Amino acid sequence: MAKINDYYQKKQLMEKLAAELEKLEEDQALKGELEFENKVRDLMKEYDKSPKDVLQILSAIDPSVAGAKAKAESTGGTRAKRPMKTYKNPHTGEIVKTRGGNHKTLNEWREKYGKEAVQSWQQN
Repeated sequence: MAKINDYYQKKQLMEKLAAELEKLEEDQALKGELEFENKVRDLMKEYDKSPKDVLQILSAIDPSVAGAKAKAESTGGTRAKRPMKTYKNPHTGEIVKTRGGNHKTLNEWREKYGKEAVQSWQQN
């Protein structure tokens, strides 16, 4: 019996989706977008251009298109830059600016003066 129930549920779902699709196909805004898409595809065929070629052309006209393309191509592995930290050695007056904690001079200071002392030299 479970199979027949599953069958009727899926059949109802298909009928509902078919009705929604029919309603969408009557939408004038969608018709305009589909017509535009078809015309663009026809032009691409006529001039033997790929979507990539079209994006390059559009990015030359409007640079913001290139930014959107770059975002789309990125893998999402980018992260915000670390904040710049400035340390001033009170003994020598030397200033070190770094975004990471593994700076050669900072490591030397940590060995000589201790980690907590060097951390206290951070300026904002």
